[in-house]
Amino acid sequence: MKIIVCVKVIKGELNPFDESALECALSLSNDVTVLSMGPRSCEDVLKPLTRLGAKVVLISDALYAGSDTLATSYILSTAIKNMEYDIILCGRQSIDGDTAQVGPMLSQMLGCSLVTNALSVEVKENIIFTKNRMGDETLNSPALITLERGYILRFPSIFSKVGDVSVIDNSVLECDVTKCGLAGSPTKVLQSFENEHGKRKCKFITPADLLPLVEKLKNENIKSEEIIYSGVKLKSVWAVGEKVLEKAKEISEEVVLIEEMTPEEIAQKAINEKPEVILWNADLWGRKNAPVAAAILQTGLCADCTHLETDGETLFMYRPAHGGNITAKIKCTTKPQMATVRTKSESSDIIVSGGKGVKNNIDKLHEFAKKLNAQLGASRGLVDLNGAPYEHQVGLTGKTVSPKIYIAIGISGAIHHTVAIEGAKTVIAINPDKNARIFEYADYGIIAEFDSI
Repeated sequence: MKIIVCVKVIKGELNPFDESALECALSLSNDVTVLSMGPRSCEDVLKPLTRLGAKVVLISDALYAGSDTLATSYILSTAIKNMEYDIILCGRQSIDGDTAQVGPMLSQMLGCSLVTNALSVEVKENIIFTKNRMGDETLNSPALITLERGYILRFPSIFSKVGDVSVIDNSVLECDVTKCGLAGSPTKVLQSFENEHGKRKCKFITPADLLPLVEKLKNENIKSEEIIYSGVKLKSVWAVGEKVLEKAKEISEEVVLIEEMTPEEIAQKAINEKPEVILWNADLWGRKNAPVAAAILQTGLCADCTHLETDGETLFMYRPAHGGNITAKIKCTTKPQMATVRTKSESSDIIVSGGKGVKNNIDKLHEFAKKLNAQLGASRGLVDLNGAPYEHQVGLTGKTVSPKIYIAIGISGAIHHTVAIEGAKTVIAINPDKNARIFEYADYGIIAEFDSI
């Protein structure tokens, strides 16, 4: 079975989700080709992969610089159409962009079956079996599968030899230059700035103060605050599914509710009716299907937006970028303008979330949550360590929450987590590191190990 693994080099290292995809491929086949796109400097990172027995191909051309997800998918698909394969494996997403769009877009451009968020893959008698976040699925080749970080990339044999990286450019691929690079990218970053939204003034307390504080906060009455968008509105917006309906109403005079049909059906409806804007919920379903629709419509898609605004014609979309404290303001130059949007999905009284700092105290975390009659949550770090199931994940690539009390234990406070807890009435952070970023986004802080609580 021939397998192609699409990988991305980020700051001199292989994207960890792609490492998982590569190990999965090596466990399934002896005929593995690694395909990457980037500058020639990526050769230094890719060349050691030849010691694992994989063939390595690097797509590199100055014409491709600045490509967004749609342009990147087009270039990769052009290369893959000249290759033989049964399965294409990709990491779920890259850690710098977190869009999770290239895999689904690529599957549409190649006409492959698609499974996203796979935890494991097996092949028996040419039938592909996957365990994934949305349930187990069986499919035939050709198929494209995006992988979670469930596999650990093996070390090469001490007897293995370094091979060559095959480098190809546009003289080989002959891509349409109008679809490549910045010029061929429909999503444009207009501005980027440090994210200050959601910061709170933290009051530090002792571990002994925690339970009395929680009891006091539980009994407080909370008045619901209605968010009123005061800017100019769009005339009409499509909302795919009821979850994103309220977000659409904030920016539009008229909202058309679209059922969660197949992306092909939604795209065909859009071709016929030509909407200006389509919003999708940034859940697993939306993150899988919106990119497929974007590929069909050949339009831009901004992922995981935390804020939307408009001048009446153009939709301006805001999302965290580069895995840090940066927010990017983005617009789409093609129609329909599309975005997946973060929506509030949980409003429990209390949520207790654990991070990597509690990986050795999972049982205690469960006991603590049970004691408070709280719902369990988790950071992406803990989920990636298999310390909690994905459905518990709070964050940009998990769920957005708005409980009365949110208790973050052993969570450092990366922006991908804090943007998802802005709706919480009170945030309590417990962390032994007094400089942890989570304290900047908490109302109360306890500087302590979880063992002492």
